[in-house]
Amino acid sequence: MPKYLRAAFHRHDVQIGSIVLIMGAFFAALSPGFLTLSNIGDLLENYSVMAIMAAGLLVVLISGGIDISFEAIAAVSQFLVAVILVQFGGNWFIAFGLAGLFGALLGAVNALLIYYLGAISVIVTISTMTFYFSVLMFVTQGKSIYNLPNWFTTDVSFLSIPFPVIVAALSLLVTLILLSRLPIGRQIYGLGGNPEGAKRMGCNILGLQCLAYGYSGFMAAIGGIVQAHRVEEVVPYALIGRELDVLAAVVLGGASLSGGIGTVSGTVLGILLLAVLQNGLTLLGVSSYAFGVVTGAVILVSVTATAYTAKRQLRGMRHAA
Repeated sequence: MPKYLRAAFHRHDVQIGSIVLIMGAFFAALSPGFLTLSNIGDLLENYSVMAIMAAGLLVVLISGGIDISFEAIAAVSQFLVAVILVQFGGNWFIAFGLAGLFGALLGAVNALLIYYLGAISVIVTISTMTFYFSVLMFVTQGKSIYNLPNWFTTDVSFLSIPFPVIVAALSLLVTLILLSRLPIGRQIYGLGGNPEGAKRMGCNILGLQCLAYGYSGFMAAIGGIVQAHRVEEVVPYALIGRELDVLAAVVLGGASLSGGIGTVSGTVLGILLLAVLQNGLTLLGVSSYAFGVVTGAVILVSVTATAYTAKRQLRGMRHAA
């Protein structure tokens, strides 16, 4: 095999892309309905909300943190925006603007707690997730909002592309620009890869953390609005419980749980891999519980690989010394 092909296959994106193609061919051979336009369209729309939220979570993981609260932030933001729209009216600009504001503020709270308490991000975000969701359930008593404005629930498309898919594509594009085209994106990578080095270089650590967690909350809230548009109602508990699916997709795409590593293209491929796997298993009549097994296995393998890599690096540093 030529050297350039061997080098290409060492890239994580190429490996995941190859797996997606192989799995797609496998399920297409076993299920004739897999490669139909209607199934592919449904697949893209069904995973659009995950893609939006994964874009925000990717930034947090690259910065060296982890966010478990984004689904709760999405639920709270979704409810607040729905109440305002029902009471006072509005349009899509107002809906997305308010959602983004609420989500960014709730996300920034995570960053402030992590920075000033010096606590582990996963502990803080699990705590805020529980708090946000509990307050939401206490206020709403678990009741849904059905009387959303007609303009909000009406199907929208552009060139036959569903509205949720368009929002997901724009969210991923904005994230790509943030991480690869703006100087602050390099600082986010630096913060995750070497926090002490980033501090010595004069990076504003608190500012970067507020940006990362605020961005995660922002994208989660946008995803919450898109989800409400798709199902034409706001159910307080509908989004809770999908955190690990989003985390698994981002980790599958090559993002490291130790920070400093991750790409938008890899995240897209991670989402595609989970989407193809779940859709294919569903079409074949396999139990939905099998997908949960796969999700848990992905996270377990990632944590194991991260720990193994860290031990190897530590061992290498000791030998060098």
